[in-house]
Formats: sequence, structure tokens, C-alpha cells
Amino acid sequence: MSTSVPADLQTVPRSTGDWNSSPLNAFSVDVEEWFQVGAFENTLERNDWPSLESRVELQTHKILKILETCGVSATFFCLGWVAERHPDLLGSIAEAGHEVGCHGMDHRRIFTLSPEEFAKDIAQSKKLLEDASGVTVKGYRAPSFSMNTDTWSYYRLLEEAGFSYSSSVVPAKTDHYGMKGLPRVPFYPLLGSKFIEVPMTVAHVCGAVLPASGGGYFRLLPQFLSRFLMSKAKKQTGMGTIFYMHPWEIDPGQPFVRDAPLKSRLRHYTNQSHMADKISTLLESGQFLRMDQLLANQFAAGL
Repeated sequence: MSTSVPADLQTVPRSTGDWNSSPLNAFSVDVEEWFQVGAFENTLERNDWPSLESRVELQTHKILKILETCGVSATFFCLGWVAERHPDLLGSIAEAGHEVGCHGMDHRRIFTLSPEEFAKDIAQSKKLLEDASGVTVKGYRAPSFSMNTDTWSYYRLLEEAGFSYSSSVVPAKTDHYGMKGLPRVPFYPLLGSKFIEVPMTVAHVCGAVLPASGGGYFRLLPQFLSRFLMSKAKKQTGMGTIFYMHPWEIDPGQPFVRDAPLKSRLRHYTNQSHMADKISTLLESGQFLRMDQLLANQFAAGL
């Protein structure tokens, strides 16, 4: 690891109480438009975005309805780009009792931004989100889980901007993101600071480290296999799943990008028609709550 990463990362102390027998889970949504995903970044130009059909409101309200039916409160990590264009959507999320978090301004991977650009990005997006929702934004998630050893110092910029926690790393190496060797439970990424990183859930299986946090893996894999990975991770770490999804994953009616590479199309569109039912079944299987509530409930984290 880079020398900017502390050699001995300290994990966040667990709260007292007999909760280990039934760890709670966190449900989160990365709110972005269907055309802002990494799968299409080499096919659709950013200059094209304003002319493309917006479906984020329709998609997000569908998720809000599922959460309401299941009695679940969640965290919505939203782009400032979305808040700027659909402020009422942010109001609906907050009014429904969900946490509003920040996903950056316009889904640029943070390792493409200089420290000055990153500081501007999070300040601008945080203000847009807070103005639109009327609530304080404490949590951050890097687009495409793009926090890495070269950007580790950006945690300090997040703290200085008024954030209390991040959920921006996957402690496994995939073809798109991830870092091996990081703690699998909430930890302090900065020395002398109470700022918290909440890593995404991974499971150790037969020598491999596999993502078990939802997203495309949950949509593409059979449900029994996702359940197996989540259960495996829970037994290994003693904590529940940090689950995430995107609004576009639940919308089979979105435009089809025929010019995108076959692999990108398969990843993006497969099983979208089944995702709503899969999410409803998941939420009925265990207790899910907001990220800030999870940290306050099961860890000594005063946010």
C-alpha cells in the first residue's frame, strides 16, 4: 500500500449489547442517471447528457415505494448533478425518512481529480444536496468506489468539508475497483481522526475475496448465491451486509445503447426486469436501515 495509508488501520469499536447474534444490515442507493454509468463512458459523451432522456425520478420513486412497502429506511448517495436538476426528488427522499448522502458532482472517478478539483467537487455537490433536501449531508461515497492509495489524503478533504463518514472502498480487487488488505469492518482511515470509512461487504471463499454488497453482482447472480456470499461474510466479520444498488437497475424501460460494447450491455441490462422482486425479497429477509443508523446502533460512532 502507499505510504499515505496508515500501516495499522484502527477499526471502529463496536457498541455494547448483545447484537452480534443478529447483525443489522445497511441499504444504500447510488442515485445517478442511466447514462452516467462507467459502462457507457466510452460510448456516450458527457456533452450528450443534457439531450438524453432523464429517468432518475421515475426509477428512484419506484425504489422509494418498495422501501415504504417493506418499512425500510435507507441511505441515498446522490449526485449533485441530479440534485441540481431534480431538487424535488431530493426533498422526497428526505421527507420519506431516508438519509441523503453525497456521490460527488457528476460521477467522475476521484483519482481523475486533483486535490483542488476534488475539494471543489464535494463542496459544490454537498451544498446542492443540502439545499434541495433540507438536511445535513454527513456521508460520502466515491463514484465507482474510486478511492485508492493515491487518493487516500482525500479523506482529510472530506473531513474538512464537513463529512463524518465515507463508504468508498471495496476490500477486494475487481476489474473496475477495489483494494486488497483493507479492514472488512468500519475503520478510521486517518490517524488522529474519528472520520469513518465503511467498507463494502466482501466474502472470503476458497482463497478468493468476492464482492457481497449487491449492485450488479446481486442483479446478475442467482439469489441463492448472493445470499450465500452475504451469509458467509456475516459469519466471518460479525457484521451485516453493506448493500447498494442503482436506480437504473430497476428500470427495463430505459433506452438501449446499441453502440456500447457487448460486455457493457450485458452488465448493464441483464435482469433489470427481475430486480424489483429480488430487492423486495431481500428486504423481507433481514433488518435493513440507514448507514448513519447502523453506525450509531452497532458501533461507537457519534455522527
